[in-house]
Amino acid sequence: MSFQRTTTFNSRRQKNWSRNQNTVVFISSIKLGPVAHTVLVALMITVLGLIYLTQATRAMSYDYATQKIDSQIAELNTQKNDLQVENARLTALEAVKSSSVASTMTKPATTEYVQQ
Repeated sequence: MSFQRTTTFNSRRQKNWSRNQNTVVFISSIKLGPVAHTVLVALMITVLGLIYLTQATRAMSYDYATQKIDSQIAELNTQKNDLQVENARLTALEAVKSSSVASTMTKPATTEYVQQ
C-alpha cells in the first residue's frame, strides 16, 4: 500500500523574515455588520458613562462628608471661643475678689432700691 498526501503544506514564511518573528496570521471567521458595530459602540459608550457617573458620585459623597466635617469644626471653634471668653470672665472675677482693694472694702449697712 502506498502513502499519498491529501493535503499540501503551504509555508507563509517569506524570504525576508528571520527567526523569532511571528509568521502566523489569524483571520476571524465572525463577520459583524454595520448595525452590530453601531450597537457595540453604543454599548461601550454606555458602560463608560456609567463608570464615569459612579466615580463622580463617589467624589460628591466625599465632598458632602468633608462639608459636614468642616461645619462641625466651625461649630467646635465657636464653642471654644465662647469657653475662652467665659474662662477669662471667671478668672477676672476671681482676681478682683482676691485683690487688695476688694479685701479693704466693707459691706454697706443698708441697701435701698429706687423704683421708677
